[in-house]
Amino acid sequence: MQPAICYMEYKEALDWLFNQLPMFSRVGAAAYKPGLERSEALAAHFGHPERKLKAIHVAGTNGKGSVSNLLAATLQSQGYKTALYTSPHLVDFRERIRINGKMIPENKVVEFVEEWQKGEYKGDKPSFFELTMMLAFQWFAAENVDYAVIEVGMGGRLDSTNIITPLLSVITNISFDHTQFLGDTLAKIATEKAGIIKAGVPVVIGEATDETEPVFRTRALEVESPLIEAYREIDEQANRALNCTLSGDYQKKNINTARIAIRELRKTGIEISEDAEKKGFSEVEQLTGFCGRWTIIQDSPLVVCDTGHNEAGLRYNIAQLARLQASRPAAALRMVLGFVNDKDVDHILSLLHADAVYYTTQANIPRALHHTLLTEKFKAANLNARDFKTVQEAVECALGDAKESDIIYIGGSTFIVADFLSNKDKIL
Repeated sequence: MQPAICYMEYKEALDWLFNQLPMFSRVGAAAYKPGLERSEALAAHFGHPERKLKAIHVAGTNGKGSVSNLLAATLQSQGYKTALYTSPHLVDFRERIRINGKMIPENKVVEFVEEWQKGEYKGDKPSFFELTMMLAFQWFAAENVDYAVIEVGMGGRLDSTNIITPLLSVITNISFDHTQFLGDTLAKIATEKAGIIKAGVPVVIGEATDETEPVFRTRALEVESPLIEAYREIDEQANRALNCTLSGDYQKKNINTARIAIRELRKTGIEISEDAEKKGFSEVEQLTGFCGRWTIIQDSPLVVCDTGHNEAGLRYNIAQLARLQASRPAAALRMVLGFVNDKDVDHILSLLHADAVYYTTQANIPRALHHTLLTEKFKAANLNARDFKTVQEAVECALGDAKESDIIYIGGSTFIVADFLSNKDKIL
């Protein structure tokens, strides 16, 4: 039985992690520390816990969180003690670090921070992501997990998680995001993502284009890694048979990618039954706590939230919203949107429907694009937008304006969804 701890002790540990370490998801470029030198030094300091893990490494522009959760849920359903490391979190920091769906205990976070604050480490100051990753790896190793599913933070080649040597690598897809760090062409971005492909380790590619396919094939050939192109093996009947509860249109490709990845895991000698696979896909949200991907909050009016935050992800969502609206006579589409300040918002605005009603706002993070600037951009694009200081105010207004048949979409940024979910009980 774990000892009880004072809540303030955990809160203080969390405040230290958030405020004393550079955190990309909050402040952006100032916190970005590419390269593996600090991660390697940290790993050595902690006795290389990553070497004790049998890992699956998942990268990609979109879909890596969904695929990671599907793989973890399936392994968990087979009875394996399964670790899952993802980012960012939505409501609770501990969402990032789970074993069999259970978040890391608060006291483990406190113990790690207290140990770190003793000051025995003499290397360069790590980023928030680097130290959080090491907290996860250390806990996973101490708990003797059977398998660990590790989601890449950004890119791949220089991402902190790339110090692992996995049993299987997965790259979901490539699209434009974080171009200031990863490159301004799909080929350059693919090169960064392909950096997770390790010598002799099979890699599953979920999607590819004429521009990215040669990148993956070249890298796999260089390191003699078996290349599995899941996009050439789409089996809609097999995917539907899994009865996956993730309902966004974009999930169809993620489901296929995860299914092929599970097949490849079986080839490595891991026993995974068809029943475990079906359970993992049909109960993924209950098993892992996965949330925020086309999550339906209520039906009347229909309220949906989704963390899609770049052109590729939003394009899928906007098309799905259009079909939903067409199926609901006289339904108005109301979109609560906010973005971070390093996104190409002008390009995203060109995807939006002129007849929707927009509630522009900002998340409660320093990296958020200010709501008044966003409203100005919407009005310049001739979009009907109303300005709100907080996500809570924007959603409350949208709900107040909506008829029962209307559709309310909340998104544009992971952090908009996070703010909404954190205040959901106050709003609904």
